[in-house]
Amino acid sequence: MSRLFIAIIIIFLSFTATAVEVTDLYQDVLKVSDKSRDARLSASREALLNVLVKVSGDPNADQNPIAQQRSKDISDYMLKFEYDEKANGQLNLVVKFEANKINALVKELNLPLWGTRRPLVAIWLAIEDNWRRELVTQESYPQLEQLIYSTAARRGLPVVVPLLDLQDRALVGIPEVWGNFSSPVEQASSRYSAERSITARLYKQPDSEIWLLDWRFTNDELFEANRVSGDKQQAIALMIDSLAAGLANEYAVDPNSTTQLAQAVFKLKGTTNFVDIELAKRQLQSLSVVTQVTIRSRTADVVSFAINHTGSMHDLQKALELDRAFQPFVDPRAFYPVVAQDDLEYQWVGL
Repeated sequence: MSRLFIAIIIIFLSFTATAVEVTDLYQDVLKVSDKSRDARLSASREALLNVLVKVSGDPNADQNPIAQQRSKDISDYMLKFEYDEKANGQLNLVVKFEANKINALVKELNLPLWGTRRPLVAIWLAIEDNWRRELVTQESYPQLEQLIYSTAARRGLPVVVPLLDLQDRALVGIPEVWGNFSSPVEQASSRYSAERSITARLYKQPDSEIWLLDWRFTNDELFEANRVSGDKQQAIALMIDSLAAGLANEYAVDPNSTTQLAQAVFKLKGTTNFVDIELAKRQLQSLSVVTQVTIRSRTADVVSFAINHTGSMHDLQKALELDRAFQPFVDPRAFYPVVAQDDLEYQWVGL
């Protein structure tokens, strides 16, 4: 990924919500040997299983026996396919699936359902090789940086590997990443509008050819270290898989809680005109757990919406956390400002 492209991402994210809309969640790209029907069917079936992993967040979804059986009926789920021929001669098959049918299959398999809006994660990775420590960038370790992006894309996880230019290095160096010093890392990650940030260190134990990778979130609530091992590529891929599984566990909706619809009253302050109200309504309707939004009432200060949603109230609140258009309302007149845990009272920030 080029520096220019990452710079464009930084500019774009500074004007968008913290969470990223994963636009290719219901498609997969696989290398094929030719354009024969057999090669296409085999790759398409594999693509369906890969998409189930992305949509559910469950790394073992592709091993589900029922899912493997359903993949034989690939035409029931496929929207379209196309070939992508690279300049180097590589032939890829791009397979796109119908979102509603995939979601229905996920529920049938009793898997969690992770919506398209997902937290952006900044990944700060340091490597100790031959007693020398260095931070992973496009310049220092281009293949490893690309591996991070490709593995994260396979899991439907939006990530960014920091540029580590002068602006980043004014705040973060190898000691901050190696020691997981949260404050400067989170401050630097805010440049990328990252919802989460992690630090990771990759190294060998003495007299061993096995690489160890320790990683953890920078926020205190999830400060526990995680460890994976293997060669360099295996360790990084396992870290991304573990990271994706952890976030899916936090944000995906339990299918057992989606059998019946629930309704909640959502109170929104800060809308100044009809355009704001309509934008807010559409933004609420875009949340993965929301099925219907209607306006109940409007005063000069507050617009009340009736929201039909799947899952629990907590699932709805988690979805709202990932949308910067809304912020929990805190009464500025309160002596000790707090946000009520069970209230859906928010401030409109805008798109």
